[in-house]
Amino acid sequence: MKDYAVLAKDHVKVDSLEKVMGTAKFAADYKMPNMLYGGVFRSTVPHAYVKKLNLEKARALPGVACALDHTAIPGKNRFGIIFKDEPCLVDDKVRRYGDAIAVVAAETPELVQDALDLIEVEYEELEAVSSFERAMEEDSPKVHGDTNVNVKKHLEYGNVDEAWAKCDVIVENTYSTHILSHMFIEPDAGIAYLDEQGVMNVIVSTQNAHYDRNEVAAMLGVPQNRVRVKQAVTGGGFGGKLDISVQLHCALMVWHTKRPVKMVRSRSESTMVSSKRHPMTMKCKTGATKDGKLVAVECHMTCDAGAYSSYAPAVIGRAPVHIVGPYECPNVRCDAVFAYTNNPMCGAFRGFGVPQAAVCHEGQMNALAKALHMSPLEIRMINAQKVGSVIPTGQKLTESVGFMDTLVQARDKAAEVMPEALDRLKKD
Repeated sequence: MKDYAVLAKDHVKVDSLEKVMGTAKFAADYKMPNMLYGGVFRSTVPHAYVKKLNLEKARALPGVACALDHTAIPGKNRFGIIFKDEPCLVDDKVRRYGDAIAVVAAETPELVQDALDLIEVEYEELEAVSSFERAMEEDSPKVHGDTNVNVKKHLEYGNVDEAWAKCDVIVENTYSTHILSHMFIEPDAGIAYLDEQGVMNVIVSTQNAHYDRNEVAAMLGVPQNRVRVKQAVTGGGFGGKLDISVQLHCALMVWHTKRPVKMVRSRSESTMVSSKRHPMTMKCKTGATKDGKLVAVECHMTCDAGAYSSYAPAVIGRAPVHIVGPYECPNVRCDAVFAYTNNPMCGAFRGFGVPQAAVCHEGQMNALAKALHMSPLEIRMINAQKVGSVIPTGQKLTESVGFMDTLVQARDKAAEVMPEALDRLKKD
């Protein structure tokens, strides 16, 4: 066995003591002298032009330091992990319920809410695109540009069309997964301030400090070396804190007030506007020989990606690659289409499309096992990837393929602790 410097060695987790002692400083714990509190005025309709926006009553409220719309942004008003398609503050139209239209900074959280309540907005409402199917119709309203197609992906390996003739059994099913919210224990929070050198500092609950720094700099129109982002101790993220949350709004209000600004989203606000897991529909056709060996897989994958792209190009890249799961299959075709809608934005969420694909390929393996009168365990062991297997991208696996070992150990442990259940599994 190799003598690694880190692997297989005991190490103390660097932040473990402060967490168990309760001294860890999360983003919402930060306070500074002369600090303001920030809040966001959000849309209450999913799709609309903003015809009028009146901030004057909010600005006139004693204790309010600023009330800003998109005209107050000194740099770029578009950000995004991969596609720059989301506004810091709405400048053309609302694309989802909860879009940020204006921000307010005030002396107390209560004054922030009072000021938000004084903001007046007039909408010209548009038809909301609420499903993938409606998004793809020719006469559908367009969420962005002249098409609702967010991103497409095609994967082709082997010769699927010819492979069906070699199959003794074919199963076809449709699988759907639903939208999910991360529900991290700590809601989005952060604080921003200008230091003595005039550098914008942002301390935030995040998973993506370098990306945050780049987006804050672009929004302010300053070089990246004029922005510093620090990740506070983060109370859960799971992918949901890879996207921008309070960073831009805090920095914008600091830019105009020259005072520190702190923002802590309520649980309802966090749930409303944070990214979600992509809901997918997968129509899958899988063929095998009578001895259970996979021959071909064809899948059509569609997804309502919501109002903004976030990590959709990465998710659509991974889901088709994993459509056969940890199984050998010589012929694979997958076509995937993600659509813009006026629904909540979807993004990174523990697996980047692989959990959705797993629902499909594991369902298909169970369906094949039933059709062939095999146990679900047996058909998996027949097709399990191993060292030397080639996956649908053409990559040959040369090491660290532990799926078969896992199946064997799971089978042996099941036989030890619940032999009756294992017997039933074999009969089924």
